[in-house]
Amino acid sequence: MGFRAFIRRVSLPPPSIRGEDDLFDDEFQRKIEYLAIVSRRVFAGRMRAERRTRKTGSGIEFADHRDYVPGDDFRYLDWNVYQRFGRLLLRLFEEEEDLSIYLILDASSSMGFGRNKKIVYGKRLIAALAYIGLGNLDRVALVTTTDRVLGRMPSTRGKQRIFRVFQFLRETHADGTTDLAQALKVFVSQHKRRGLAVLVSDLYDPAGFENGINTLRFNKFEPFVLHLVDPSDASPPLRGDVRIYDCETGEEREVTVTPRVLQKYRQAYDDYLNEVQAFCTKKQVPYVQANIHVPFEEMVLRFLRRGGIVG
Repeated sequence: MGFRAFIRRVSLPPPSIRGEDDLFDDEFQRKIEYLAIVSRRVFAGRMRAERRTRKTGSGIEFADHRDYVPGDDFRYLDWNVYQRFGRLLLRLFEEEEDLSIYLILDASSSMGFGRNKKIVYGKRLIAALAYIGLGNLDRVALVTTTDRVLGRMPSTRGKQRIFRVFQFLRETHADGTTDLAQALKVFVSQHKRRGLAVLVSDLYDPAGFENGINTLRFNKFEPFVLHLVDPSDASPPLRGDVRIYDCETGEEREVTVTPRVLQKYRQAYDDYLNEVQAFCTKKQVPYVQANIHVPFEEMVLRFLRRGGIVG
């Protein structure tokens, strides 16, 4: 049994979903306001430069010349060229578009283990990043996935929309099986405007996390992986003869858990984390391993710095 199939089978059944009205309380909102101030030029610099399109207009970045034709705006004639060469050439400029940010939350059942710690942590990360993007007047959309696109909050902009984000996330619960490739194929077909696609997931996909990330890459999105990791996954409190089950498929298996088995399991877990990071490094996909026991605001700053945006 491979690690990807085994990892979800070593936990107790998830508890019932607790109330989440306190997820985005006043303290949380103060923290995300602080993050917005610290990252006041979030998604600027490198990413803002990359969002320039080849459309021409009245931007400030010179792109090229073309011959003047009757009806063109005289204001864009390059008189220096005319004086030197006697040719009427029109100056063309690159326009800068606002950035489209897609925040994609894995809402499969594996995200609900450990008293919903991963799904709750993921929601807070998503909400914080949404607030920063909205405050920067970029277009922000939210998507939840399992083996399909589960929910969508269409692109919006402006800080006042954060309460819409909160409501969308409150209504999201961990349930269903994982198939990132299938879900993200639907995602790219639904969103023709390319942009930054932040995937927040534990990446427990039996079919392979690579396929989902590659779907984003091959369709000209700029993927960024926030890999949710719960260290307790590597040390399940199991001993002796136990029955373990897959929280997403319901498949069960009886196993004998010995110290040697647990040691091999921990090694497989570490190898898997290294495999994810190596893949993202090889494919030049920005990657942050998000330990859910680290305060979410610290993790957001790591995300921003890893993206070459802050500090």
